[in-house]
Parts: sequence; C-alpha cells; structure tokens
Amino acid sequence: MQKVNLEEKFRLFDQYFTPKIVGELNGQYIKIAKFLGEFSWHTHEGEDEFFQVIKGSIIIHLRNESITLNEGECFIVPRGVEHKPQALEEAHIMMFEPKSTGHTGTLENEQTIAIENQQWL
Repeated sequence: MQKVNLEEKFRLFDQYFTPKIVGELNGQYIKIAKFLGEFSWHTHEGEDEFFQVIKGSIIIHLRNESITLNEGECFIVPRGVEHKPQALEEAHIMMFEPKSTGHTGTLENEQTIAIENQQWL
C-alpha cells in the first residue's frame, strides 16, 4: 500500500490523451491523463466512464449537448453514449474505468491504445 501524489505523477509524462494507470480498485483502473485539443468521437458499449478534472477545464461533447467541467468537477458518461473530450488548454484528468475498457471504446484509429499497452506509473 502506497499513497499516490497526483501532481508528481502528472510530471512524469507529456503525451496527451494517453491515460496512465496509477491504481486499481474493485476491478477498475484509476487513470490519469493530460488533455489538449480534441479526442475522437467514441462509445463504450459495456461501461460508464468517469472524468474528474484535477487541473484546467475540459468539454465533454455529447451529440445533443456539451458539458464543461472545471477543476474539482466530475461527470459520468453513461455506457453507450457517444462522446468526444476536448481541452482548449492543457488539462489534467483522473478517470475510473473497468480494466477491460478500451481507450477509444469500439473505435480503432491512430489515437487508440490497446488494453495490453496501457502503462502504469
């Protein structure tokens, strides 16, 4: 058992939209990521996706609305809902996802990181 300092962990990488695993909880990974720019539209058919903004702000685009999240705010995208995260400036995000959650859900493109290639920090 070790404590995790999120600020220290965020300093360990510079890539955007490449979640890093910092913990495990009840069959879920706790991941952190830096966002900048737009991610792809995608869906997770079998699981919800939790976004917590640690630093900065992001927009979660849904097909019928856009949700702006600022520091200290969180949002759960329900399973099966198509969404596209965006950050106008660098943002630091924490996510909770089942271990089996695909990075880009059912979509495979140049942004996809295979489950077996996810990295621990």
